[in-house]
Amino acid sequence: MKILWLDLNSSYAHSSLALPALHAQISDNQDLEWDIVSATINENPSATAGEIFRKQPDIIAATCWLFNHEVLLHILSRAKVLLPQCCIILGGPEFLGDNEQFLKLFPFVNCVFRGEGEHSFTKWLACKNQPENWNNIEGLCWIDQTSGKYYDNGIARVIDFQNLNAPENSKYFNWEKPFVQLETTRGCFNTCAFCVSGGEKPVRNLSIEAIKERIKNIYQHGIRNIRVLDRTFNFNIRHAKALLNLFKEYPEIRFHLEIHPALLTQELKDELAKMPKGLLHLEAGIQSLREKVLTTAQRKGQLKDAIKGLEFLCSLDNMETHADLIAGLPYYQLEEIFEDIRTLAQLGAGEIQLESLKLLPGTEMRKRATELGICYSPMPPYEVLQTNEISPDELNTARLLSRMVDAFYNTEAWQAFTRNLIIKEKDFLHLLLKYLTEKGVADQPMGLEKRGLLLYNFCKEYYPQYETQATIAWIEAGMSLKKQPALKIKTKHVCPPKEWKIIYGTYNENMRLCHLPNETGVHSYWFGFEEESQNRQPIFKAISPSL
Repeated sequence: MKILWLDLNSSYAHSSLALPALHAQISDNQDLEWDIVSATINENPSATAGEIFRKQPDIIAATCWLFNHEVLLHILSRAKVLLPQCCIILGGPEFLGDNEQFLKLFPFVNCVFRGEGEHSFTKWLACKNQPENWNNIEGLCWIDQTSGKYYDNGIARVIDFQNLNAPENSKYFNWEKPFVQLETTRGCFNTCAFCVSGGEKPVRNLSIEAIKERIKNIYQHGIRNIRVLDRTFNFNIRHAKALLNLFKEYPEIRFHLEIHPALLTQELKDELAKMPKGLLHLEAGIQSLREKVLTTAQRKGQLKDAIKGLEFLCSLDNMETHADLIAGLPYYQLEEIFEDIRTLAQLGAGEIQLESLKLLPGTEMRKRATELGICYSPMPPYEVLQTNEISPDELNTARLLSRMVDAFYNTEAWQAFTRNLIIKEKDFLHLLLKYLTEKGVADQPMGLEKRGLLLYNFCKEYYPQYETQATIAWIEAGMSLKKQPALKIKTKHVCPPKEWKIIYGTYNENMRLCHLPNETGVHSYWFGFEEESQNRQPIFKAISPSL
């Protein structure tokens, strides 16, 4: 029997854990032959189906999630035509809700798995040709081909999570990606109504010893970025401290963690403050800075504690903390989103992610959508289209605002200048979004230079008092000194003044020195560049009294 795994991702930078996680649980079986077809959602479905056909599998298996859902079904429907006797089975987040309608709409799918599949998949393989025995398989959903009756075996949970064979032990674990995912915990203590893990009990942790062995294996394969899959890293303080101590043994690895800022104890704060610089990258779950919004979303933790915790995390210079907001949550208004972005900028968030709410299958918020006044797309990715508090036009504004924040605040070259404007000018976000929309670029991809030009010209028009600062941001980003933002800078025959105050770097006579006069300000600015280097960013900066 030949099993083919269709590994369909949004890009080749990403890789699903599903195949190696399932394959690692199955002992060597001479009757099973495994194969794989990898593709992205941007490739031609017929070409991918043709590749499947050439491998002549008996079973096609795949993970279905909101961003590959549509393309996956296009591929599988073609594969079924080419291979009518082939059995198609699916699992993944898309099947955490009611699966009857899906199975009736897409009869070429033989069955789907709901929940954690390591044990259920193994059991199904043992009785694949005996549907009468499928009732014993937890989490399996299917329609009887003879009677047309729908069967639903609930949701599968792997209680002995710590005893599973590690995905890294499978020959199908992908070591070619720039990062790997390490699942250290299953379940979540929190009850967020919009999350597929909301209220998923019990919470199960791997032992520190097991995690240590797996990190060692990952390190030996040359991987230097690990995304730790744990919905709330700091839920169990003792376990969190043990993990931090383990991470310190691998200073060359960058660990990405999800953290709940409302649950930060002083004990854990002390540990985080002592971590080596650059070792941790934190994703802080915020969602909204409005009490009623969070209460309706059933997110645990006090808002005041979350803000204090985030303020602490953002104050640390040994790690970067990203914060997220979700447009479309019940009771969340557009103007509040603008205000919350300003607050996060004031706190110093390393990145601000503004996403649109998606009502995922199996979530409490999807079940209560009508009650909460939420209209959402019935097709993936199930994005919210309207609520009682935010209109379709306002949600589109929030989407454009997200792109703008990503293009300017979340880009290192423009972040400091953008943050300063967000904090000091209350209307900045509104005016810049209006400016970009009128220019027809708010919804377009823009290169780094184009963003800098737009920011400079915007300041000239709306905030001329920031024109010099916009020029400085342009210079320090390494942009061309021949373009408009740098036209005032003097680059030829520049000599240092009698005295200056050095901001960074060390001056030497071999530098290419440039001078930015500032007739309206207190200071002039001096920048030094390496003469022979390809690096266009200054390595020296100083200020002197304006002449």
